[in-house]
Amino acid sequence: MGMNDMIRFFRQMSGKIGSNIYAGMPTHSNPQQMSFLRQLQKEMKEVNSLDSPLEELPVVVFDLETTGFYPEKGDRIISIGAIKVIGSTILENEVFYSLINPEISVPPDILSLTSITEEELLTAPKTSQALMEFLNFIGSSVLVAHHATHEQAFMKKFTSSHLRLNFEHRVIDTSFLVRIFQPIVNPLPLEQICLECGIEVKNRHHALGDSKMAAKIWAFYIKKAREQGYQNLREVYEYLSLKR
Repeated sequence: MGMNDMIRFFRQMSGKIGSNIYAGMPTHSNPQQMSFLRQLQKEMKEVNSLDSPLEELPVVVFDLETTGFYPEKGDRIISIGAIKVIGSTILENEVFYSLINPEISVPPDILSLTSITEEELLTAPKTSQALMEFLNFIGSSVLVAHHATHEQAFMKKFTSSHLRLNFEHRVIDTSFLVRIFQPIVNPLPLEQICLECGIEVKNRHHALGDSKMAAKIWAFYIKKAREQGYQNLREVYEYLSLKR
């Protein structure tokens, strides 16, 4: 399959056909939502990402900005950013970004850190709408995130509470491939890994900016893993399990 064919396949699988400017899907029709979510769950059961060749593996690298670290204690998502990658090729125009109205007061230090204003959040989509648009963007793709346990916890909590959906996407941490080449005891800050890989730190603590940097890290290490002889994710999992 050529690169253009893979890109077309990626768009079809994720519900993004046609324009590179993501328009989102209408969320006012509950029957359509339910049909889409049922189809997504069916696709999730059929996806076999472990044996897909690394150079052809489609992933969505994403990042969440949140009001804090604990979704079970009331913290909320305030923005989602994501970008698509096939193997080590970043699809620069295949991006998603949305602010989210958390419907609670956001701590001033979070607003300052993310450069998001209360006014922007007040007019932003509600959580359920933004999550539906994000799920439509990602389809059944494998997800990648930096410090992925944070993103996964929030996605599980809010897809369950707002969409009544069990979040079953495979979520891989950026450190997954890094561990092939160096032991990681504690997760490294995003900017430190960027520095080690020669990646420019730009738009830090912006969900799309962080996603783009994490995508470059993923692409960098996919290329290194291929050079090292790894064919697919299954071989990486098997190697890392033997190292423990």
